[in-house]
Amino acid sequence: MASEHKNLSVFSTENLPDISEKHFAILVAEWNSEVTDPLFSGAYQTLLRFGAKEEFIHVQTVPGSYELSYGAALAAQASHIDAVICIGCVIQGETRHNDYINNAVAHGLTQVSIQYNKPVIFGVLTPNTLQQALDRAGGKHGNKGDEAAITAIKMLGVSF
Repeated sequence: MASEHKNLSVFSTENLPDISEKHFAILVAEWNSEVTDPLFSGAYQTLLRFGAKEEFIHVQTVPGSYELSYGAALAAQASHIDAVICIGCVIQGETRHNDYINNAVAHGLTQVSIQYNKPVIFGVLTPNTLQQALDRAGGKHGNKGDEAAITAIKMLGVSF
């Protein structure tokens, strides 16, 4: 595995845009909360660390990762929201449910982003095991929630 010996939360913070007046929606799946709670915390703290105002970070929970697409659509259609960060975790398990859910969520979030012309960030872990998820939710591989927030910030700086 490529990530076996590295912290995945190492990223460049050069030339980040000013986000002091930007509004962020963070949607958090309740399912696998032992993973999604620290992912949320990472995203939230990263937004604050790079200049977001606490009152401009709007948080909403949804039952599971599958529901992130609908929640993202509701958030993205709100004119005051500049970027949407979706936090979830779908663990492989014994059936192929993860294939269907992960594909549907990835496709759904992409569609929302295109439809509303706003960054909608896929902060959904797709690990084989709970331990792999925990390793990426503040464990030995960093916190993918941090990465989701940095991605949202960077996407707000993309212009042509």
